[in-house]
Formats: sequence, structure tokens, C-alpha cells
Amino acid sequence: MASTTTLARGVKAAPRRRRCAQPCTTRRNVSSNASGESTTNVAVLGASGYTGAEVCRLLATHPSIQVKALTAERSAGRPFSDVFPHLGHGAIGDSSQIMVKADDVDWSDVDVAFCCLPHGTTQEIISKLDRRIRVVDLSADFRLKSLSEYEEWYGAPHAAPDLQKEAVYGLTELKRDAVKAASKAGVALIANPGCYPTSVQLPLCPLLEAKCITADHITIDAKSGVSGAGRGAKEAFLYAEVAEGMHAYGVSRHRHMPEIEQGLSESHGEAVQISFTPHLIPMSRGMLSTMYVTLAPDATVEDARRILSEKYADEKFVHVLPEGVAPHTRHVRGSNLALISVHPDRIKGRMIVMCAIDNLVKGASGQALQNMNLLCGLPEHTGLMQAPMFP
Repeated sequence: MASTTTLARGVKAAPRRRRCAQPCTTRRNVSSNASGESTTNVAVLGASGYTGAEVCRLLATHPSIQVKALTAERSAGRPFSDVFPHLGHGAIGDSSQIMVKADDVDWSDVDVAFCCLPHGTTQEIISKLDRRIRVVDLSADFRLKSLSEYEEWYGAPHAAPDLQKEAVYGLTELKRDAVKAASKAGVALIANPGCYPTSVQLPLCPLLEAKCITADHITIDAKSGVSGAGRGAKEAFLYAEVAEGMHAYGVSRHRHMPEIEQGLSESHGEAVQISFTPHLIPMSRGMLSTMYVTLAPDATVEDARRILSEKYADEKFVHVLPEGVAPHTRHVRGSNLALISVHPDRIKGRMIVMCAIDNLVKGASGQALQNMNLLCGLPEHTGLMQAPMFP
């Protein structure tokens, strides 16, 4: 498919400028594509990782984007297509663009930055950016509202507490109005949710808000493909270590737990604690979260299915499956879809809720693109209507 996305090299850092409170598409440095339509200039920080590459793949079909800079530390100086050959051969504009270190980006011509960096590294970089630049951060650095919780779970004090306080949590279908309001108010930072929190909050938050389920004894059994662990070379993720088997990790102490509890507590109106155990599955991408919950008195599984169906009736990406149908990860692979189902448990008063997503798309880069579209006043689904890949 032909793409209007173009790539250009980043050079030296620009001086800081004052914040602009207007949406990206109305700023002076917005250019035009080959069709004469206005475009938004983008930088992808951490483009050599899985989520960074996935952002670039999705932007390749976006009609209103120019990618101005791609950064990498270890791969700086290399053409992007050398690191990701699947995005070469004309797949995305000028894929021969040379990746640069973050310090060498020319920020003067950048409207939006996708930060696809490991947690702990994003804070310093974002805090140095001109506040006019809109940021969608895919790390965990700005998701938690409590600074003390961040320090407890991530092992170090937050390095940008002022920015953390103004960050908007971007679980798009549930926080759409907040993201839009942030854009109008000139807030520059959207904290993109984690993959596990996305798969859990999409089904459970509406049910808690509607008082269809109780906050007692919520148990979550979640499974993810290996790409969720990142692209770094680690012994635990070698082929021989993960193939032909599965295992739990982060047992009782996974870093997504406080993010999940934060969202569920907001929906419930009171503090919620969960039991959450993630597992690594020998597949590249995909996530299935199975949640065991207690129905509220007089509530039924049919009530839960109706509440979720009404909540997501007009959504392009979140869909509630018919009675008796369970979601499959292979039915969302490569797409921005989230498939939800509800089932009666054999234990009276209990219910089983399932959600399948692609951890790299709806669980990361696809949702980030939804948030960028909202920030820039573009249709939310732009660049995201890829059908799932099967088989």
C-alpha cells in the first residue's frame, strides 16, 4: 500500500520554546503532504525496540504524519531499515533514515513525540523538551498518580514530579474526554497504559462503575507473548528458555498491579485490591486476561454483557462477543482490537470475564496512536484500521 508518511533525519537539539495550547494540526510548523493536506511532525524515541517499531509500522499508513526523527542508543548511526528490514522495501516512506541519539534530534520541527523508552529513562528526556511538544509516553513513568507508589514499585524516586502531576492517563475508550480536554488546555503529556492494565480495565471498570460486580476477591490470570518483555537480550527470554513451556513471573509483585488497582479504584469509588498473576506464553505477540469476579446481589451475567455491550456499542476497537464465545489472541493479532466475553462460573454468584488484545498494538503502540489522534484533532481511528492477521 502506498503511504504518504515520510521520514527525515534528526539533527541537533533546538532551544526551548513556550507552550502552545492549540492542537498539533494548527501550529505553524505543520507542513503538507503530497495531497496538500496538513501534516503533523513526529519523533519516535526508542525506535529500535518492539513498541517503537510498531509505532512506525502503524504510522506508515497514517495520511497526516511525517516522521522527522527516529532515535536509538545502541543502533544510532544505522539506517532504520537495517534494524527492521520488514519496514524497508518501500513499506514506510524513506526507511533508510539514519537513527540518532535523543540528544541529536532537531526538536524545532517536531509536534509530537512518542516515547518508547524503558521506565526510568523517559523522565529526564521529557523534562528537557519544549513544553509545546505533545508527548505520548509508552513507558510506565507517568501512569501512577502517587509519587510514593511509583518509588515503591519502581525502586527510585520520580525524577520529574511536576510533570507526573499533570500527566493524563490515556486509556482511550475510558479517558477520551480527559485526553481531549488536556489537548485543549495545552497539557503536553499523555501516559499510555500498560498492556495488562488495558486488558483488565476495559472490561472491569464499566462493571465496577455500574455496581454490577463487587470489589471483593477479584482474581486475574493473564498471559502474554514474549514481546511484552522488550527487545533487550536477556537469558530468560532466549528461545530455549521459553519455547515448549509457560511460566508465571512477577508473582504477587508485578509492576502493573498498582496501575490496575488505581483504575479499578477510580471506577469503584473506593480502594480495590486484586490478585494478579501474569504468565509468559511461547508466542511473539498477544495477550489474554481471564478475570474471576463476584456478581453484585441480584446482578446476572446477562446484566454484565448488556452493560459492556452498551458501553462499547459505538467503539471501533472494543467489542463484546456473543454468549458462549470466548476471545482468541489469534483473532486480534496485529490489530488494535480488544475482544471481551463474559461467562457464568459454576460457583453461584461468580462470573468469568475474558479480554484478548495484541500486547504491542492495543496494549501499547496502537493505543498511543489513538491518543495522538485525539491530541491533534484527528479522527481517532486514523491509521489503525488494520484487520487482524490470521493464521
